[in-house]
Parts: sequence; structure tokens; C-alpha cells
Amino acid sequence: MSNTMRPTTLLLFLGFLCFTGTAHAQLQMRGLEVGPWLGGAFYLGDLNTEFRFNRPKPAGGIGARYNFNHRLAARASLNYGRLVAYDKDSGNTFEQRRNLNFVSDVFDFTGQFEFNFLPYYHGSPKYFFTPYAFVGFSAFHFNPQGVTPDGQTIKLQRLGTEGQAVGDEYHRVSVALAYGVGVRWDLTYELSMDASLSLRNTATDYLDDVSTTYPDPEQLRRLRPNSPAVRMSDRSLPGPDGDQIDRTGTQRGDDTNNDHYLFLGIGINYYFGDVLCPKVFKGKKVRVKKVKERRN
Repeated sequence: MSNTMRPTTLLLFLGFLCFTGTAHAQLQMRGLEVGPWLGGAFYLGDLNTEFRFNRPKPAGGIGARYNFNHRLAARASLNYGRLVAYDKDSGNTFEQRRNLNFVSDVFDFTGQFEFNFLPYYHGSPKYFFTPYAFVGFSAFHFNPQGVTPDGQTIKLQRLGTEGQAVGDEYHRVSVALAYGVGVRWDLTYELSMDASLSLRNTATDYLDDVSTTYPDPEQLRRLRPNSPAVRMSDRSLPGPDGDQIDRTGTQRGDDTNNDHYLFLGIGINYYFGDVLCPKVFKGKKVRVKKVKERRN
């Protein structure tokens, strides 16, 4: 099978699963559930290239899920998370010498479609648990700040730390592909819980204010007079001889990969819908009328 056919075959297979799931129980469970979640937020990008999870920060939100049936659901959520990274945590010598850091509060709106791998019915003693997967899109706002040695935080986007002209700074609103996995289980008919790992592949490489190269400090000083732009742009540690290295035009970040963040959380939901039973005639067989042939 060719590489081009594999994604098509997979999509057709998933579409078949979704269709059969919908057709099988489109009237069995349908309704809205709403609830909050709490957990942690993590960042992956130019200031965390080693997939470190050593600085978890609080995250939370509220979501509303509409169950179309026992397999398919759609969910919309408003989420918050704080993202943090420090070069000093890295095992990479270049990153340690670069000595950058950032902290940012992210406000996220996400819409996603969910697929339950097992049949799931609220209040069922048998089908009360399922793992699930989801995919969707997010729009989010971020505002990276640098942390000085004395603990002061300085907003970075407006400083143009990579030499952006005034008015050409990166946008603080972006979008992301959202996807992940989770598990759902019932507590009572109305109450259920879920735990999920939700990832965001963002469309920006400036979640951490780091992407390309170091600017010319003199030019940056002319562009941003009376500001800490130069100081916050290059926070690198002195070289072995104690002198500051001229880093103009050298690598500051990697603009070939955009930044990522993820939420790990657990939530509780209240179900407002019903579980509808299909119309069946229990214990009754379909009667077939037999017509006796007339004998001549």
C-alpha cells in the first residue's frame, strides 16, 4: 500500500466507525454535561528542548460537552494555564549560556470532537467507563514576560527583543491544533469524572519570546530608547575570560519548530441529558401470518 493511500484508508476506517456508532445508537444517549477541571500546564519549545516537566504550573477551566450518542461527543472549553521555562534547567551548554527564561499566562478557548473507544452510557452499571480520543482547534492569548535576577517580571513582546520594528512585533493571539486522550467514568447517573492529556501544536514560535537570532544591540537601542530591550534581549552569561560575547546575528532560537503547550487535568461533570431506550417489544416475537392454500 502506498504512503498516500494509508492516511486515506485510515480516514475511511475512522469515518466508518463513527457512522456505525451513530447509526447503532443515535437515540440511546443524547444530552449536555457541564463541569470544571483542574490540573497542570507544561511548555515545550526553544527554552525546553529536552522535554523537561520539572516546572508544572496551575491550570484549569470549564467545559461543556454534548453527547450525540454513546460513541461521539463535541466539547467546548475555556481554559487557563501558566507556562514557565528557564535555560538554567537545561543540560545543554549553549542553552545554559544563553540564560533566557519566561513566564506567560495563557487563556485558551478550545472546540473538539471526541470518540469513545467503548460504549458509554450515563447511569449504566455495565458501560460506565471508557477511554477516549479527541481532536479540535484552539484560539489562545499569551503574553511572555522575562524574569530578572531580582524577581522582577518585564513584558517582552513590546520590547522587540529580536529586532522587530515598532509595530511589527509578533501577535499575542494565535491558534493551535488541539488533540489528546483521556478516560471517562460515572460516579452517579448525573455526575461523572474525566482525566485527560491535551496537547496544543501552536501556530506561533513566540510563546516564549524566542525564535530567530540576536539583533544588533545598538540598532535595538535606537529602536527602543529608554527601555530594557537590550538587557532583556541578551541575558547570556559572560565567556570564559569574563567578557560579554558579541552575539549579533547568531542563533537565539530555532524558527523551524513552533512552540507547544499541554494541559494535564481531571474534571467533574454534571449531566443534564437522558438515556433513551429504543422502542422494542420485549419477550414478543414477530408474528408471521400464514395464508392457507385452497385445495381445488
